[in-house]
Amino acid sequence: MTPAPIRKVLVLGGGTAGWMTAAALSKVLNGQVEVVLVESEQIGTVGVGEATIPPILTFNAMLGIDEREFMRATRATFKLGIEFRDWTRLGDRYIHPFGTFGLDIEAIKFHQIWRKVRDRVGPIEDFNLAAVAARQNRFAMPDPDPAKVLSSLKYAFHFDAGLYARFLRGFAEKRGATRIEGKVADVALRGEDGFIQSVTLEDGRTIEADLFIDCTGFRALLIGQTLGGRYLDWSRWLPNDRAVALPCATGGDGLTPYTRATADKAGWRWRIPLQHRTGNGYVYSSAHIGDDEALAALTAGLDGPAQADPNFLRFQAGRRDQAWIKNCVAIGLSSGFLEPLESTSIHLIQAGITKLLALFPDKGFDPLEIDEYNRLTAQQVELVRDFIILHFKATERSDTPYWDYVRTMEIPDTLARKIELFAGRGRIFQSDYDLFAEPSWIAVLLGQGIVPRQYDALVDTLPEAALVHRLKRMADLIGQTAQAMPDHQAFIARYCAADAAANIPA
Repeated sequence: MTPAPIRKVLVLGGGTAGWMTAAALSKVLNGQVEVVLVESEQIGTVGVGEATIPPILTFNAMLGIDEREFMRATRATFKLGIEFRDWTRLGDRYIHPFGTFGLDIEAIKFHQIWRKVRDRVGPIEDFNLAAVAARQNRFAMPDPDPAKVLSSLKYAFHFDAGLYARFLRGFAEKRGATRIEGKVADVALRGEDGFIQSVTLEDGRTIEADLFIDCTGFRALLIGQTLGGRYLDWSRWLPNDRAVALPCATGGDGLTPYTRATADKAGWRWRIPLQHRTGNGYVYSSAHIGDDEALAALTAGLDGPAQADPNFLRFQAGRRDQAWIKNCVAIGLSSGFLEPLESTSIHLIQAGITKLLALFPDKGFDPLEIDEYNRLTAQQVELVRDFIILHFKATERSDTPYWDYVRTMEIPDTLARKIELFAGRGRIFQSDYDLFAEPSWIAVLLGQGIVPRQYDALVDTLPEAALVHRLKRMADLIGQTAQAMPDHQAFIARYCAADAAANIPA
């Protein structure tokens, strides 16, 4: 007998994870499944995930969201990449941009060609349109014509996470999702198989469902506290366990089309420009700096007056050994945490939702499909973990005990192998489930000072003088294209300027 279809999904917890999930389910399931979200206004959300990466465009397109409406509602700006300051050494900087570097020539990788002639053609950032535009604070929409340089531009967004959740709540409710205000007092399990049967709220209401989505953040009320999902601790590789967030008035460099990550004595500070304010934070190791000192360092670097009280967060880097147990799927912080250095938090929510839709169950909850969800989740998160660890491991800094630790720490074998392959002859082999494609690894490996000792021998089959001429011409075209783009702030004003008085959270 074919198991009965899922008729009701309960999303426990709001915030970005909860409302992204409810919005996607209400859109894709199209009224065939009841979607209920339970959240409490008394329980705060982390709400500091304000930077994204290009796949967010795919999520918004899946929902059919109008980009200008979304950007106005969330006070969004555009993002072309991340600027890293003081990571390799004090005073150093590089950009990890979106999009590709240059063009391959006769099936030979561009970065291999650049490696041979780099002393005559300039830094590799000159061959990425997003990087060049970011340095000039410029932005334009990509050109649909693949023959145009502007077609290579990739972008994402900076936005107010609280406003994004509010925007998606309106989207989901218009499509039939129901919101219930309340705090959970109890969770009931079925006696025969240990599946979740219902949650009971503090006011006595009991809500049953077929499928439960745990978006309760670090508390992991369902996947952890109720079902006992084990947490895998990665703090030996990612020792940062605290953060303090503090928004301020716009100032300094203004609406830059990039996130800034500045390495500090015991961690790093972020700067994220929005239309109505600038988001700031310090992610740090409590073993190397105290809360007061971290706040002082953050405050000293603000562009303008602080606009709120500091928000201190505690966390532990790692993941659940299973993100899907029985009839419960953990999405967002309940499934694990990787610090926001490469703006992956919102994407990992998106990835969890996408896999859930691809493996959407019936009431039989096929164990093979659950195992596949968990296998893919683990592989994706571990690849992201390695990419983030790279930023800390590949440094020359030894000026504080913190940087001494991360520079000399043991790293996962998977990352060590990748670093050695690149350091030898610039080899990179992409996994199908690696969120960060080859250009991202190239940007960070080179940016962090790992330059291959040699280049691919096939490069020597190409005439050297012609290569230099071709690359210089390529860099000139990219530079001219960037120079012709509008100023980012001017583009925002024309394209998606928000009403400064509307929709600001209380």
